[in-house]
Amino acid sequence: MHHPIDPKIDCVFKALLGSESNRALLIHFLNAILGRDLAAPITSVDILNPYNEREFLDDKLSVVDVKARDARECLYQIEIQLLNNRDLPARILYTWADLYSSQLHSGEDYRQLRPTYAIWLLGEDVLAETTDYAHDFRLRDSGGRCLVDHGGVWLLELNKFQAEQVQSEQERWLKFFKDGESLDSRSLPPWMQTAEMEQAMSTLKTFSEKERAYHAYQARQNYLREQRGIQRHLDELRAEAAQAQANAERAQAALEQQQMAFEQQQMAFEQQQTAFEQQQTAFEQQQAALEQERVAKEAALAEKEAVLAEKEAALAEIKRLQAKLRGQTDA
Repeated sequence: MHHPIDPKIDCVFKALLGSESNRALLIHFLNAILGRDLAAPITSVDILNPYNEREFLDDKLSVVDVKARDARECLYQIEIQLLNNRDLPARILYTWADLYSSQLHSGEDYRQLRPTYAIWLLGEDVLAETTDYAHDFRLRDSGGRCLVDHGGVWLLELNKFQAEQVQSEQERWLKFFKDGESLDSRSLPPWMQTAEMEQAMSTLKTFSEKERAYHAYQARQNYLREQRGIQRHLDELRAEAAQAQANAERAQAALEQQQMAFEQQQMAFEQQQTAFEQQQTAFEQQQAALEQERVAKEAALAEKEAVLAEKEAALAEIKRLQAKLRGQTDA
C-alpha cells in the first residue's frame, strides 16, 4: 500500500541524509546548500552519527540531526526543526559552538580547528521581520570583514520558500522538503527527475511500503501533533498570562493614579488646614489684642471713676467746710 510520506518528519529526514546508503545524497545536499561558500566542492564525507533503523525506531530519544566530516576535516551539522520556540535561536548557536569546540582535545592548539557548518531546515518562521527564506550567519563585522572563515549557521525557512520553477539544486532540495509529502513516486514532476531526487523518493517509498518503518513514521507524526498541541496550549497560556499581566499593570497604573490624586487632594486639604489654622491664629491674636484693649479701657475708666470720686469727695468736703464756716459766721 502506498502512503504519503513527509520528508520533514525526523525519522525520514535522518534516513534521507544520515544513512550510509544515502551518503551521495548528503554530499549533494551539502554542495547544493553551501556550494558558493565552500573552498572546493565536497567529494566525500564520513557520517559521524549514521542512521540505524533498528536503533532509531526503538529509541524515542534518538538524536535526529546529521553530523558529518569531509576530507578536509570540516564539520557539518544538518537538522530539521518543524516547531518554533523562543529558545530556538540560542539552541541553534549553542549546538554550532558545541560542535566547533569539540574538535580540540587536551594539549591541542587552535590551528587544528576547521570550519564548522550548521544547516537548519525550519518548518516555522524564525525571522518574521524579513521575507527572505535563506540566511547565513558568520563572524563578520559591520563592513563585511570576516574575523575567521570557519563556517557559520545557515537557516532555511521552508514556509517562505515559494519557487514554482526550480532554478538551482538548492531550490530543488527545498522544494522537495516542502512538497515531498504530496509527490507520487509513480508520476514525478520534471523538477524531481534527477538521480538524486529519485534516490530521495526511493527512501520515502521505503517508509511508505515497509510496515515497521511506516508505523514508526506514524508514531513520529503523532508525536509532532502532540507537540504542536502542547505548544499551542503553552502559547495560549503565555498569551493569557501576558494579558493578565497587562491587565494587572493597567490596574496598578490606575491605582497609582488614584493614589496620586488622593495624595494631591490630601496635600490640598493640608494646605487648606494650614491656612485655616493660620487664620485661626490671626483671629485669636486679634481677639487677644481686643481683650487687652478692653482691659486697658476698663482700667482707664476705673481710674477715671476713682479720680472723679476723689474729686466729688473733695468737693463735698469743701461744701461741708463752707457750711460750717457760714454757721460760725452767723453765730
